[in-house]
Amino acid sequence: MSGGAQRARSTRRYLFKRFVQVLPTALLIVLFSFLLLKAAPGDMVDVMAGESGGATAEYMQEMRELYGLDVPMHRQFLIFLGNISRLDLGYSFRDNMPVAELIWSALPATLLLSLTAILFAVTVGVVLGALSAKYRGTPLDTGITVFSSIGFATPLFWVGLMLIVTFGVKLRWFPVAGLTTVGLQHASAWAYVKDVAAHLVLPAFSLGCYYLALYVRLTRSAMLEIFDLDFVRTARAKGLSEWRVLVRHVLRNALLPIVTITGLQLGSLFSGTVVIETVFGWPGIGRMAYDAVAARDLNVFLAIFLCSSLLVIVMNLVVDLLYAVLDPRIEVTA
Repeated sequence: MSGGAQRARSTRRYLFKRFVQVLPTALLIVLFSFLLLKAAPGDMVDVMAGESGGATAEYMQEMRELYGLDVPMHRQFLIFLGNISRLDLGYSFRDNMPVAELIWSALPATLLLSLTAILFAVTVGVVLGALSAKYRGTPLDTGITVFSSIGFATPLFWVGLMLIVTFGVKLRWFPVAGLTTVGLQHASAWAYVKDVAAHLVLPAFSLGCYYLALYVRLTRSAMLEIFDLDFVRTARAKGLSEWRVLVRHVLRNALLPIVTITGLQLGSLFSGTVVIETVFGWPGIGRMAYDAVAARDLNVFLAIFLCSSLLVIVMNLVVDLLYAVLDPRIEVTA
């Protein structure tokens, strides 16, 4: 058997093995989140009764029977698994619509926010990290390192609030809440795009600052490890310019840890935006998950948690396969 065929067979076995591992892993994650939410006091009926100013015990019991909350916990979980086996994420009685439609309606906003933040963080973070490694020990290196340390240590919600106060309230440069201006849905396409972009700046920058600090530190450390290797000294001995050595030899070989972090961050699209979407009133899946926990909407929360868990598992698999593409020395084995 040729080397290419053997490698393809090994990759198929690896994919099958990882696929088999996905099901019990996702099941355990959903079970843990189900028990955790059930351990919290109250349920959806209690929350609805509190919002409406009160209700009789008889009415609340009828509501629990209607929503299936009167059956034992294990039966509720089995019902949820039965729905999932039929590719049915359940029904949100609070929002009066299927959970799949809820998630689908909020997905574009979360994708827009997360991908913009990660693109900003990767681009700026890798450039700053490369400059820091190139000019190590200089004031530029010190300044970039201090900046990344502050960005890494600063809480996301505090960054968001400070941006709102500074650029939204005092300077009035950007809107501070929502995806679009109310009533602008019927404007021209270009006006709508500009309005969405203006609403996107502050939340994307807030979320991207944390990721930016990670990429700066990771790129700098990875490149410093490579600078003194033999193949870099050989490239310099051949007379290549320092910038060409930096970009084509050092930075290219420092991509593996960057790919790892990027894949993990893409896998946490749902969970990573909860704080920012809540602070800025961004109508995405992160805010939906927060509202579902507050309202004890079990079906919505479990569906979001399941989708988030599966996305993390899939992205980990994609990262493993990209390793083999970026570095032929790495083989995926079952």
